[in-house]
Amino acid sequence: MSNQVNQAIKDVINELAHTLESGQVGPSIKIGLTINGSELGFDVMREAAALAKSEGLFEVVLIGEKLDWTEEYEHYEANDESAVEETLEKLLNDGTIHGAVTLHHTFPIGVSTVGRVISPALGREMFIATTTGTTATVRTEAMVLNAINGIAVAKAKGIQNPTVGIVNVDGANTVERALRQLQEKGYDITFGESARSDGGVVLRGNDLLLGSADVMVCDSLTGNILMKLFGSYTSGGTYETTGFGYGPGVGDGYDHIINIVSRASGSPVIANALKYAFQMAKGKLTTVAKQEYESAKKAGLKDVREGLQPKATVAEEEIKAPAKEVVTAQINGIDVLDLEDAVKALWKEGIYAESGMGCSGPIVMISGANAKKANEIVKEKGYM
Repeated sequence: MSNQVNQAIKDVINELAHTLESGQVGPSIKIGLTINGSELGFDVMREAAALAKSEGLFEVVLIGEKLDWTEEYEHYEANDESAVEETLEKLLNDGTIHGAVTLHHTFPIGVSTVGRVISPALGREMFIATTTGTTATVRTEAMVLNAINGIAVAKAKGIQNPTVGIVNVDGANTVERALRQLQEKGYDITFGESARSDGGVVLRGNDLLLGSADVMVCDSLTGNILMKLFGSYTSGGTYETTGFGYGPGVGDGYDHIINIVSRASGSPVIANALKYAFQMAKGKLTTVAKQEYESAKKAGLKDVREGLQPKATVAEEEIKAPAKEVVTAQINGIDVLDLEDAVKALWKEGIYAESGMGCSGPIVMISGANAKKANEIVKEKGYM
């Protein structure tokens, strides 16, 4: 009997055993867990593996040092970081495991992770897109791609029409315009709404606490901070107690499911991260992400990305402010990085304007008499 036939028989027997044990029909999904390197020691990894195993939804496969408890699992010994990484890649490539949770992984440029937390106000789950990795070197471009990554993960989790909000960081308004441009050309995106009275898709800290949208889009550095705050605010920062970790790496063409947890993640978070990786494998994240990127490309993603690249510097034209006026009206929705340029664009048209900072972000202040014309100019110049 050939090796292929033997393997096929073995797979069928394992599948039947899994069905009898778990009640689930279909092949068993295996999720790897690297156990080396936690600041909290091996006991945390042992507890996490046991918690995940107890649910019976998937098999936990260990990668790392050989310990007295690792024999309870399918285990691949690896005693240093490079050996762990090499073993992890091999097991993913040959299909031994269908996803993994690890404390460290070097993702290529173009890939970043989508974290998952529980909002403290209402207990709603929300995705933070993104939390580690670099989707693009231009911040606003990265955030547009992060939105696509977040949507893909939410859909793989089973949310058919995830709502998307943009965290109020530098570039948020530019990112909103870019995403609306994709939406107008056919990319399916459902925007969320701030719980604050003035609404809008740009979300404030209140919205993060409330979970006002399913997917919270931000840059990875901000997302990383948010994950640490949401994960460890009850422990003083030394032990991440809640959430699902920093999530799977997602990007155009990326074909592995590798979820990241912190070296300060506690056993409940690591167990949740294993379940999160299982859900991504079951929901076929890599296929869903491919479909999302194909849809976005059809809607002009390439042009949107090109439009977000830094403009070539030119000699700055000296523009003097018109005669000062009393400013009683304001224009919202302008990025802080574009604020002074917007003011000068109005000066050039003979309209007196000042820059300022309102409760919801940067504003341009003008007289009530000039408000309508000023809005038209700012929109025409592409600042809002």
